[in-house]
Amino acid sequence: MVAADWAAVAEIYRQGVEDGEATFESRVPEWAEFDAAKLPGLRLVAEDDAGRVCGWVAASRVSTREAYRGVIEHSVYVARAARGLGIGRLLLTAFVTAAEDEGVWTIQSAVFPENAASLRLHEAAGFRVVGRRERIARAAAGPHAGTWRDTVLIERRSSRNGLG
Repeated sequence: MVAADWAAVAEIYRQGVEDGEATFESRVPEWAEFDAAKLPGLRLVAEDDAGRVCGWVAASRVSTREAYRGVIEHSVYVARAARGLGIGRLLLTAFVTAAEDEGVWTIQSAVFPENAASLRLHEAAGFRVVGRRERIARAAAGPHAGTWRDTVLIERRSSRNGLG
């Protein structure tokens, strides 16, 4: 993912915010804010046969502490028109490989329990459920605005990093 992809990435992100099942965010950030928050080597896009961005994945560190240098939190989004076509699986597979190449030992995320498609996708990619946070935050936008939401914590441990 590079700055030139931002318009398409932002539109897909907007769809996720609007749908209310992908994020607690109430707005799509500007490119500079997104760029500063995400790890450069762990931002990927998927393109269709015409070269249009149809999905993306990105990650940030969970902490600036050295002890957590190999622990990241990720998000994966697929355009509405491309959902159900295997784009999420392709993105997540490439992302896991890139993360392991970067020395990451734990990839984590929080998923709304109602987002069954995301939970299935992550389970197929080797993620496991760690727990559930009940009423962790109140949605600020989308169809669930004002509603307390739970999240399911998921993680994937590397089979080659952080073993010793």
